[in-house]
Amino acid sequence: MLGFVGQFQHSLDAKGRLILPAKFRSEFEHGGHLSPNTEGCVALWTQGEFARKTEEYLAESRGGGSQGRQYARYWAANSSDVEFDKQGRFALPAAIRDYGRLTGDVLIVGMLDHVELWNPIIYAEEVNSAEEKFRQGSH
Repeated sequence: MLGFVGQFQHSLDAKGRLILPAKFRSEFEHGGHLSPNTEGCVALWTQGEFARKTEEYLAESRGGGSQGRQYARYWAANSSDVEFDKQGRFALPAAIRDYGRLTGDVLIVGMLDHVELWNPIIYAEEVNSAEEKFRQGSH
């Protein structure tokens, strides 16, 4: 598929699990990967896209000096594998929930090559502020 689009809202259950929208599930048939992402959200990657992103971080760490290595190290250390149950649920480790400030409702947003998991309040602050610029055609 690659071309994740749309947004959905689901709630974390008592065990820290989230339901992946049915629209996205076929791309995660063999699992996926969670990682911290910029702007304070959490990224959910397919296996192929996670491998591509890993190569990007490896290249940065090799050519970017200490700061590039630290960035790659943080990303790798805080990423995790994901398995989905038959209902499309997957567990979010506590550290990744803390990073994304994910409690209760979670906004699940298609971001073309990956899926983002947002705290709805942070999403409103970070992303909805771009709406006016988008309307004006400036970015």
